[in-house]
Amino acid sequence: MRLMARIAAFVLLLDQGSKFLVVQGLGLDRIGQMAVLPPWLNLRMAWNRGINFGLFAGEDAITRWALVVMALLISAWVWHWVTRRPHEGRVQLAAGLLIGGALGNVIDRIAYGAVADFLNVSAPFWDNPFSFNVADIAIFLGAAGLVLFTGDSKSGRA
Repeated sequence: MRLMARIAAFVLLLDQGSKFLVVQGLGLDRIGQMAVLPPWLNLRMAWNRGINFGLFAGEDAITRWALVVMALLISAWVWHWVTRRPHEGRVQLAAGLLIGGALGNVIDRIAYGAVADFLNVSAPFWDNPFSFNVADIAIFLGAAGLVLFTGDSKSGRA
């Protein structure tokens, strides 16, 4: 379980550190966007009040706190589920990614009222309108890892 805790802490620190650097250090919240490796990588500020791609976004406090509670409950459930019996390292890695990313976005919702998204990946002839952050990457990879690595191959059950 130490691996899961270390990965979660690393992701949380990397996520919050990158957000602090970009939002506070570079002032992206004021300037809006900055080309890094155009068109492939840009910094584009977006305040996400919902979940992925702004789904379930709402301006009210109920939505904000419901998403905080949901992320905390999911994180606690994943922690409990992984700690109730031994799992191999890749399962603990995936769980740590998901938990660290979820907690990073929870901190944003509490501190800013929304999640700070700033990474934008586009391509020539395609301008991606969406931004994301380190926590989003970790949540996606963690969820995918849990789906891929937690099945019981002997019985066919998860």
